[in-house]
Amino acid sequence: MPDVTMPRLSDSMEEGTILKWLKAAGDEVSKGDELVEIETDKATMTYEADSDGTLEIVAEEGSTLSIGEVIARIGEGAATSSDGGAAEESEAEASAGGEDAAAGDGGGTATKTEEDEGEEASAEESSSDDSESSSDDGESSSDDGESSSDDADDDGAAEEAEQPAAETEGDGEGGAQAQAEPAPAAEGNGGRPKASPVARRIAREHGIDLSTLEGTGPGGRIVKADVEAAASGGAADADAGDAEAQEPEAREAAPAEAEPQEAPAEAAEEPEREKAPAGGGETGRGEVTIQEPSRIQQIIARRMAESKATIPHFTLTMDVDMEGAVELRDQLKALAAERETPVPSYNDMVVKACAIALRDFPLVNGAYRDGRFELYGRVNIGVAVAGEGTLIVPTIFDADRKGLGTIAKESRALAQKVRDGKISPPELSGATFSITNLGMFGVTTFTAVINPPQAAILAVGKMEPKPAVRDGELVVRNALSLTISCDHRILSGAPAAEFLARVKSILEQPISLAL
Repeated sequence: MPDVTMPRLSDSMEEGTILKWLKAAGDEVSKGDELVEIETDKATMTYEADSDGTLEIVAEEGSTLSIGEVIARIGEGAATSSDGGAAEESEAEASAGGEDAAAGDGGGTATKTEEDEGEEASAEESSSDDSESSSDDGESSSDDGESSSDDADDDGAAEEAEQPAAETEGDGEGGAQAQAEPAPAAEGNGGRPKASPVARRIAREHGIDLSTLEGTGPGGRIVKADVEAAASGGAADADAGDAEAQEPEAREAAPAEAEPQEAPAEAAEEPEREKAPAGGGETGRGEVTIQEPSRIQQIIARRMAESKATIPHFTLTMDVDMEGAVELRDQLKALAAERETPVPSYNDMVVKACAIALRDFPLVNGAYRDGRFELYGRVNIGVAVAGEGTLIVPTIFDADRKGLGTIAKESRALAQKVRDGKISPPELSGATFSITNLGMFGVTTFTAVINPPQAAILAVGKMEPKPAVRDGELVVRNALSLTISCDHRILSGAPAAEFLARVKSILEQPISLAL
């Protein structure tokens, strides 16, 4: 039965999140049918089936999996494989143990319990300890997928002590399974703990020994949420202790109309909200609410932090006289009205000017990778676009070979796709240089963070009238500021200044934009 694995939908993607299944389990699908919406590090994408058959869903909505992990299966009888899964699991448990059977059984219910956040429970009540481990792993996986708090773990522990046989949580059919201690992380070759690549990277960053963790993924595999829980466990325990110590005082200072018995329930439901001090009713900063960033926001935060931490930035700024560009745009407006085409913006002119200049400065159009310079044969310019709560950089390919009108059309089309959430991975990849513009918000000058692995990024400020000296007289001219951020490992000050001066020259003599 062919497996459908988490695809690599962008060049920087390490894992993806299942947002919505567009087909139901048991549906007949054909090659090319839209199967699932996946959130990547750059956008939300639709993934299509690559074969015909019956769909069996393995990863439920909300699950985050690494590249290559199984999310579904397509084949004959795929939908009915879970019906016989309990019998197969029982036989496998009798011969090799519950956890090994869960790791090796392609259609077994125990595997679905671990990977699908407890969606389907085993119908086999005769398996005791092994079945208990599967149930516990399923609940742990569900907690990881939903980023649950320490209070949720406490609730799980209390339920485990008071009710050995608890119903598996989820939207599917609930089966009776017992609670047990989590199974230790499975070991791979040479005794090395089994862990996803993302989990290993986070463990290295926080200095966490993977052999000390208990995996909650399939077959006891250590996943990202396990490492994040270990990294934040100490701080969470300290916060819980402080909250418990302050609770009696908070009850004494509470208003008369408050119900003291509801305080523990509120603490359990909203562990992330800080307790108010006894005297003031709230902290000095007011009520604190914790908001979880989206997956794209998390990736952007990590990549920008890596950029500033690993790339030695330096910046250069120049003022550009845009009087000639203003006159050119006025002429283009009349032509655009006749041909019903979009009028090129000043940012489109900057894109074209940079594309022309990049042909003469290959280092600016390159990258520093693994101690070597990469020089690219194509000039592909990424243009930053503000999306809903995030920043996306679609690419205008071969900008040096395209006319100003074509660049204007493509930039508007890409910006609209970003706002509609319909941008595709190819349109977000392959940029060799980036441009970001905050002039429309009244920002006159700013410094941008380099988008790795590119060598530079250009920040465009607001165009406004400025005093200038022409032929010995003081006049007012339209001008804007350009600030370039450069990677000092590949660019030094002189070539970066020469590149910026070349862009300035092209914009001040806009007839060059037609060449």
